[in-house]
Amino acid sequence: MMNTIWILIQFFIGYNLVLPIVLHVLYQLFSRGHGISHNVKEYDYAIIVTAYEQTELLPAVVNSLLRLTYSNYTIYIVADKCDISNLKFADERVVLLRPAETLASNTRSHLYAIDHFKRQHEIVTIIDSDNLVDPEYLNQLNIYFDQGYEAVQGVRRAKSFETNIAAMDAARDLYYHYFDGEVLFGLGSSATLAGSGMAFTTELYLACFRTHDMEGAGFDKVLQAKIVLNNKRIAFAKNAIVYDEKTADTSQLVNQRSRWINTWFKYLKFGFSILGKGILKGNWNQVLFGIILLRPPLFLFILLSLCCFLVNLLLGSITSVIWFLAFVAFVLSFYTALQHGKADRKIYSALRNIPTFMYFQVLSLLKIRNANKRSVATKHVVSPVVNHHPNQNI
Repeated sequence: MMNTIWILIQFFIGYNLVLPIVLHVLYQLFSRGHGISHNVKEYDYAIIVTAYEQTELLPAVVNSLLRLTYSNYTIYIVADKCDISNLKFADERVVLLRPAETLASNTRSHLYAIDHFKRQHEIVTIIDSDNLVDPEYLNQLNIYFDQGYEAVQGVRRAKSFETNIAAMDAARDLYYHYFDGEVLFGLGSSATLAGSGMAFTTELYLACFRTHDMEGAGFDKVLQAKIVLNNKRIAFAKNAIVYDEKTADTSQLVNQRSRWINTWFKYLKFGFSILGKGILKGNWNQVLFGIILLRPPLFLFILLSLCCFLVNLLLGSITSVIWFLAFVAFVLSFYTALQHGKADRKIYSALRNIPTFMYFQVLSLLKIRNANKRSVATKHVVSPVVNHHPNQNI
């Protein structure tokens, strides 16, 4: 009995190492093409920019939004618990909102903006206060809305790689962009949501959150679960690019990751419910998406797998060879994602710091109990460089 339990434990940990390369092979063999629409309708967008306590980066994000090669949009800035005395925007497309009471919630900020719309916009897109956007961002989103999708996730690309931590953070993003975005969507499932650089029909967003009040991190986890449980797919727009401020130092990393890990444990239930419903209904979108949601954070399943490998090695078990091959498969899949994303050489150079990066994530794991009490947002500094041309695609 104990031997059977041990084998099952190893299977449910180890399959996470092999799953990415399996999905990659299936994607190469069976990817469903998504044709480019012609004569795409120019949808009416509300661009919601949420800020909490910090306003230093808002002028930069607004300037990038005003350079969009698109005409039918309005920018709504929700400056929650912010001093806006120095914020001045002359363009009539920019609406600055300062709630009288602290909202301390992404969804409350989004709903606050929707309640103050100048007109009834068809689509809302969510942008963080530290983001910059590619000029073609809305045009690329439009392609998928024109095909009938009601939810679309774009790509969050790093602004810069000035520290090893930022470069490692960018490497992680490339991995998730490829496997949780492009590959999942290409195989007929849904892309996972990333917190910003995403868009929804206003009707869909309101259906998900108008009667669902949320506090703390993880609104994107709840939103994606509601969408997929409702038998809808989230499209992945690989050329709708948002430039994101990556985590720059260890304190940011620990605080941010502790919130993220806390969120994974908190909303793990969605993986079971989506997978179960998908199996009962024979819904491939839900089955594959549910499997992905049940996967632990990257560092966690790697550490657990390493522990299993070492135990088998110490016991002299032939299973240690299987674990070694599983690690090889994972390394190949990670390298594939970096190659596909045309990773900057600084990212490859930073990979030697993987042990240190994982150490700080272990510290994050130890702090998840009070994760949401320390801060509701990651505090960033202005990045000095954007390493990619705004029109470069991945």
